[in-house]
Amino acid sequence: MCGIVGYIGTKAATDVLVDGLRKLEYRGYDSAGISIFEDSKIQVVKAKGRLDNLENKITSLGKPLGTVGIGHTRWATHGEPSDVNSHPHGNERVTIVHNGIIENYLQLKEKLVEKGYKFLSETDTEVVAVLLDYYYNGNPVETISTVIKNLKGSYALGIMFQDCQDKIFAVRKDSPLIVGIGEGENFIASDIPAILKYTRSYYLLEENEIAVIEKDKIDIVDTDGDPIQKEIFTATWDIEAAEKGGYPHFMLKEIYEQPTAITNTVSPRIINGAPDFGIKALTDEILKSFKRIWIVACGTAMHAGMVGKSVIEQLARVPVEVDIASEFRYRKPILNPDDDLVIIISQSGETADTLAALRLAKEQGVHTLAVVNVVGSSIAREANSVIYTWAGPEIAVASTKAYTVQLSVMYLFAIKMASVKGLIDEKETAKLCDDLLALPAKIEEVLQNADNCKFVASKFQNAHDIFFIGRGLDYSLSLEGSLKLKEISYIHSDAYAAGELKHGTISLITTDMPVVAIATQSHLFEKMISNIKEVRTRGAKVLLICKKGTERQADLSEYVIEIPDYNEYFSPILTAVPLQMFAYYTSVLRGCDVDKPRNLAKSVTVE
Repeated sequence: MCGIVGYIGTKAATDVLVDGLRKLEYRGYDSAGISIFEDSKIQVVKAKGRLDNLENKITSLGKPLGTVGIGHTRWATHGEPSDVNSHPHGNERVTIVHNGIIENYLQLKEKLVEKGYKFLSETDTEVVAVLLDYYYNGNPVETISTVIKNLKGSYALGIMFQDCQDKIFAVRKDSPLIVGIGEGENFIASDIPAILKYTRSYYLLEENEIAVIEKDKIDIVDTDGDPIQKEIFTATWDIEAAEKGGYPHFMLKEIYEQPTAITNTVSPRIINGAPDFGIKALTDEILKSFKRIWIVACGTAMHAGMVGKSVIEQLARVPVEVDIASEFRYRKPILNPDDDLVIIISQSGETADTLAALRLAKEQGVHTLAVVNVVGSSIAREANSVIYTWAGPEIAVASTKAYTVQLSVMYLFAIKMASVKGLIDEKETAKLCDDLLALPAKIEEVLQNADNCKFVASKFQNAHDIFFIGRGLDYSLSLEGSLKLKEISYIHSDAYAAGELKHGTISLITTDMPVVAIATQSHLFEKMISNIKEVRTRGAKVLLICKKGTERQADLSEYVIEIPDYNEYFSPILTAVPLQMFAYYTSVLRGCDVDKPRNLAKSVTVE
């Protein structure tokens, strides 16, 4: 959700913070603010809206001059977006920035009001700032330790104390925070892109570890003040990977990066014609022993899990349940530690609901396998086993390449499971792996058809509602296509299993209701023709997405987008690309902010 950055060094802190917030704005853009030590005082500038508003305010008021500061870009939870509710929060003694949700803030606030404190904002964050002031005893580490023992919920905090102007402090629980290691300067940040311009080396803070950061020194201690030795991590990609590279939007850049991302994910994991994850805890014997698989994820990752369910069940004949992470632990799932595997999928590796589901599975003794993109993320560190997707940074809020690499891992896993169980022989295993390796070239063919996607988008850009329909694997793609369109274009969109239309939903079909029909599965194509004709009869204009060379009646649709005629088993990966481009161009033509859709943020680190 929110983005945090902090700097201490010799550079102008305002410039470093604003630059870092620009890299983190995908995490929230309801408001932004900075606190700087200037002339022995804490100077705060904050503004509602995009980061440009903050920069304009800094220019009009005069740039705070100092080399120590913290900054924040907000995705609002408690309190509407406003200057007052913007971070940082605090007073003349302490100022903080916060990512997360303090669940017991009302109880804490009532106690502090009784003690004479007054509050200016509606936020839970201000309660933490006031609590720090209340408990402050001149020792920042002791004070922070006392405060966090009183907090329930999630937090990543950047903190400055008035009487410690050569230090910034940081602590986290259930929200991501890293400490960047520079030369004569150091940093804190919610994510690596904020500091890549200055350093690629960083520490990962574990829960309730407290970082004491000076320009030439970093100490990390526990809540008793005892020092902790930390491993230094190195970012595997550079600043150019987190820039647009000449594309008008990050989303379009990331769509075009998919062939490379899939190659990077798949190629190293196919050895001698068979999948090899190199995970010691998941030997062939252990994989064969699993009698049921759970796939738990949110949003786009959950849609990847739905495809995973289909392909694992088809190939490996192991029953798979897909659960929305936010529902999984609250329905008290019946997990068997001897027979079950829980696969957790998350791009960021910090998704709060997904992390909670992972912890529930581990508490019940079930083996957990994480499929994540961010090395060293919370989910990656806590899972029993991990498969990194190696997609590189994904900045656009709408996920594209993260989705297709997650699909690629699902396919690899299905092939591996089927192989170790003896359900496919070496020849078939090698053929499936070869087909998976050849997919990037096929995606390049799809990308060459971008103009047709743009043309079709121009015909749908003024729609108020759109339906996506499909069967089998295509139904899972319908869900993802619908999500992509609605989240960035703001067109109301729903996806349905095509055979279910007649059970109620077809009552909504009118001449004003366009339908996107995905029909790439030949064994279901005749059924899809019937469903398409049902909506056509009621006046719907249809966009058909199908394989090149598919025989179809001329009156089946007004518009067609074709994908290469290829192994239908892998069609979801190919079909995802034109759906992404259709959503992208529709959004652009409607004048929407593609990379920063309203009310959304990239990494959902609160429940």
